[in-house]
Amino acid sequence: MILPIVAYGSPVLRTVAKEITPDYPNLEKLIADMWETLYASNGVGLAAPQINKDIRLFVVDSIQLFANQDEEDKGKYADEPGFKKVFINAKIKECNGEPWPYSEGCLSIPKIREDVTRPATVTIEYDDENFIHHTDTFIGITARIIQHEYDHIEGKLFIDYLTPFKRKLLKGKLADITNGKIKVDYKMSFPK
Repeated sequence: MILPIVAYGSPVLRTVAKEITPDYPNLEKLIADMWETLYASNGVGLAAPQINKDIRLFVVDSIQLFANQDEEDKGKYADEPGFKKVFINAKIKECNGEPWPYSEGCLSIPKIREDVTRPATVTIEYDDENFIHHTDTFIGITARIIQHEYDHIEGKLFIDYLTPFKRKLLKGKLADITNGKIKVDYKMSFPK
Protein backbone atom coordinates (compact mmCIF):
# COMPACT_ATOMS: atom_id res chain seq x y z
CA MET A 1 0.00 0.00 0.00
CA ILE A 2 1.31 3.45 -0.90
CA LEU A 3 1.55 5.59 2.22
CA PRO A 4 1.42 9.40 2.36
CA ILE A 5 4.74 11.19 2.86
CA VAL A 6 4.59 13.65 5.75
CA ALA A 7 5.45 17.23 4.83
CA TYR A 8 7.98 19.59 6.32
CA GLY A 9 6.58 21.03 9.54
CA SER A 10 5.27 17.69 10.83
CA PRO A 11 6.62 17.14 14.38
CA VAL A 12 7.62 13.51 13.63
CA LEU A 13 10.34 14.82 11.28
CA ARG A 14 12.05 16.49 14.27
CA THR A 15 11.75 13.49 16.61
CA VAL A 16 14.65 11.18 17.45
CA ALA A 17 13.23 7.79 16.47
CA LYS A 18 12.97 4.79 18.79
CA GLU A 19 14.60 1.40 18.33
CA ILE A 20 12.35 -1.53 17.49
CA THR A 21 12.43 -5.28 18.15
CA PRO A 22 11.64 -8.19 15.80
CA ASP A 23 8.11 -8.35 17.23
CA TYR A 24 7.24 -4.82 16.04
CA PRO A 25 3.63 -5.10 14.76
CA ASN A 26 3.28 -5.83 11.02
CA LEU A 27 6.95 -5.03 10.34
CA GLU A 28 7.13 -7.09 7.15
CA LYS A 29 4.10 -5.29 5.70
CA LEU A 30 5.43 -1.90 6.81
CA ILE A 31 8.72 -2.53 5.00
CA ALA A 32 6.86 -3.69 1.86
CA ASP A 33 4.68 -0.55 2.03
CA MET A 34 7.79 1.61 2.41
CA TRP A 35 9.33 0.10 -0.74
CA GLU A 36 6.07 0.63 -2.63
CA THR A 37 5.84 4.23 -1.35
CA LEU A 38 9.48 4.91 -2.26
CA TYR A 39 9.02 3.73 -5.84
CA ALA A 40 5.65 5.50 -6.26
CA SER A 41 7.32 8.78 -5.30
CA ASN A 42 10.47 8.21 -7.40
CA GLY A 43 12.71 8.39 -4.34
CA VAL A 44 15.98 6.62 -3.57
CA GLY A 45 15.56 6.50 0.21
CA LEU A 46 12.70 6.65 2.69
CA ALA A 47 12.78 6.79 6.49
CA ALA A 48 9.95 5.73 8.79
CA PRO A 49 9.48 9.27 10.18
CA GLN A 50 8.57 10.34 6.63
CA ILE A 51 5.53 8.05 6.82
CA ASN A 52 4.67 9.22 10.33
CA LYS A 53 6.35 6.40 12.27
CA ASP A 54 8.89 7.45 14.91
CA ILE A 55 10.97 4.27 14.62
CA ARG A 56 14.58 3.65 13.56
CA LEU A 57 13.87 2.17 10.13
CA PHE A 58 14.82 3.31 6.65
CA VAL A 59 15.16 1.83 3.18
CA VAL A 60 17.68 2.76 0.48
CA ASP A 61 17.78 1.87 -3.21
CA SER A 62 20.62 3.62 -5.03
CA ILE A 63 20.39 1.07 -7.87
CA GLN A 64 17.39 3.01 -9.15
CA LEU A 65 19.41 6.24 -9.20
CA PHE A 66 22.16 4.68 -11.30
CA ALA A 67 19.68 3.01 -13.65
CA ASN A 68 18.16 6.41 -14.48
CA GLN A 69 21.34 8.40 -14.96
CA ASP A 70 22.49 9.95 -18.23
CA GLU A 71 24.90 8.00 -20.41
CA GLU A 72 27.64 10.61 -19.80
CA ASP A 73 27.43 10.02 -16.02
CA LYS A 74 27.82 6.22 -16.22
CA GLY A 75 30.89 5.03 -14.35
CA LYS A 76 31.30 8.39 -12.61
CA TYR A 77 30.62 7.08 -9.09
CA ALA A 78 32.57 4.36 -7.30
CA ASP A 79 29.47 2.76 -5.80
CA GLU A 80 27.77 1.85 -9.10
CA PRO A 81 25.55 -0.11 -9.62
CA GLY A 82 24.36 0.79 -6.09
CA PHE A 83 22.67 -1.08 -3.25
CA LYS A 84 19.17 -1.92 -2.09
CA LYS A 85 18.89 -2.43 1.67
CA VAL A 86 16.71 -2.17 4.75
CA PHE A 87 18.29 -0.51 7.80
CA ILE A 88 16.80 -1.12 11.26
CA ASN A 89 18.14 0.42 14.51
CA ALA A 90 21.05 1.94 12.59
CA LYS A 91 23.95 3.69 14.30
CA ILE A 92 26.63 5.49 12.29
CA LYS A 93 30.04 4.41 13.55
CA GLU A 94 32.09 6.87 11.49
CA CYS A 95 32.12 9.07 8.43
CA ASN A 96 35.35 9.49 6.49
CA GLY A 97 36.74 10.59 3.18
CA GLU A 98 36.87 13.87 1.36
CA PRO A 99 33.64 15.81 1.97
CA TRP A 100 31.89 16.66 -1.30
CA PRO A 101 28.85 18.74 -2.23
CA TYR A 102 25.83 17.32 -4.01
CA SER A 103 22.40 18.75 -4.75
CA GLU A 104 20.07 16.95 -2.31
CA GLY A 105 16.31 16.89 -2.17
CA CYS A 106 13.79 15.25 0.11
CA LEU A 107 10.34 13.75 -0.43
CA SER A 108 9.14 15.59 2.70
CA ILE A 109 10.49 18.90 1.34
CA PRO A 110 9.46 18.68 -2.33
CA LYS A 111 10.69 20.99 -5.09
CA ILE A 112 13.65 22.23 -3.04
CA ARG A 113 17.16 21.06 -3.89
CA GLU A 114 20.31 22.46 -2.32
CA ASP A 115 23.98 21.55 -2.21
CA VAL A 116 24.88 19.68 0.97
CA THR A 117 28.46 18.67 1.77
CA ARG A 118 28.87 15.23 3.30
CA PRO A 119 31.81 12.83 3.83
CA ALA A 120 32.48 10.34 1.02
CA THR A 121 32.17 7.18 3.16
CA VAL A 122 30.01 6.02 6.04
CA THR A 123 30.42 3.00 8.30
CA ILE A 124 27.11 2.00 9.82
CA GLU A 125 25.92 -0.71 12.18
CA TYR A 126 22.36 -1.93 11.59
CA ASP A 127 19.98 -4.87 11.50
CA ASP A 128 18.44 -5.99 8.23
CA GLU A 129 14.77 -6.95 7.79
CA ASN A 130 15.52 -10.37 9.37
CA PHE A 131 17.25 -8.71 12.34
CA ILE A 132 20.63 -10.03 11.24
CA HIS A 133 23.24 -7.58 12.50
CA HIS A 134 25.67 -5.94 10.05
CA THR A 135 28.47 -3.40 10.10
CA ASP A 136 29.17 -2.15 6.58
CA THR A 137 31.00 0.71 4.92
CA PHE A 138 29.37 2.47 1.98
CA ILE A 139 30.83 5.00 -0.43
CA GLY A 140 29.75 7.65 -2.88
CA ILE A 141 26.10 8.38 -3.62
CA THR A 142 24.97 5.39 -1.56
CA ALA A 143 26.87 6.73 1.48
CA ARG A 144 25.19 10.10 0.94
CA ILE A 145 21.69 8.60 0.74
CA ILE A 146 22.35 6.57 3.90
CA GLN A 147 23.56 9.68 5.75
CA HIS A 148 20.47 11.61 4.57
CA GLU A 149 18.07 8.86 5.71
CA TYR A 150 19.97 8.36 8.96
CA ASP A 151 19.49 12.06 9.67
CA HIS A 152 15.72 11.47 9.42
CA ILE A 153 15.78 8.93 12.26
CA GLU A 154 17.81 11.46 14.28
CA GLY A 155 15.23 14.24 13.72
CA LYS A 156 17.46 16.14 11.31
CA LEU A 157 16.73 17.42 7.78
CA PHE A 158 19.04 18.26 4.89
CA ILE A 159 18.11 21.94 5.15
CA ASP A 160 19.76 22.00 8.60
CA TYR A 161 23.11 21.92 6.77
CA LEU A 162 22.37 25.16 4.92
CA THR A 163 23.57 28.57 6.03
CA PRO A 164 21.10 30.69 8.02
CA PHE A 165 20.94 33.08 5.04
CA LYS A 166 20.02 30.24 2.65
CA ARG A 167 17.36 28.96 5.07
CA LYS A 168 15.93 32.47 5.33
CA LEU A 169 15.65 32.60 1.54
CA LEU A 170 13.72 29.31 1.60
CA LYS A 171 11.36 30.37 4.42
CA GLY A 172 8.42 31.15 2.10
CA LYS A 173 8.77 27.90 0.13
CA LEU A 174 9.01 25.90 3.36
CA ALA A 175 5.87 27.61 4.71
CA ASP A 176 4.05 26.72 1.47
CA ILE A 177 5.03 23.06 1.93
CA THR A 178 3.86 23.05 5.56
CA ASN A 179 0.56 24.66 4.54
CA GLY A 180 -0.05 22.20 1.69
CA LYS A 181 0.34 24.84 -1.01
CA ILE A 182 2.35 22.57 -3.25
CA LYS A 183 1.53 20.06 -5.98
CA VAL A 184 3.42 16.79 -6.20
CA ASP A 185 2.75 13.54 -8.01
CA TYR A 186 2.73 11.41 -4.85
CA LYS A 187 0.57 11.21 -1.73
CA MET A 188 1.44 13.65 1.04
CA SER A 189 0.02 14.53 4.43
CA PHE A 190 0.42 18.01 5.86
CA PRO A 191 0.65 19.23 9.46
CA LYS A 192 -2.70 20.22 10.96
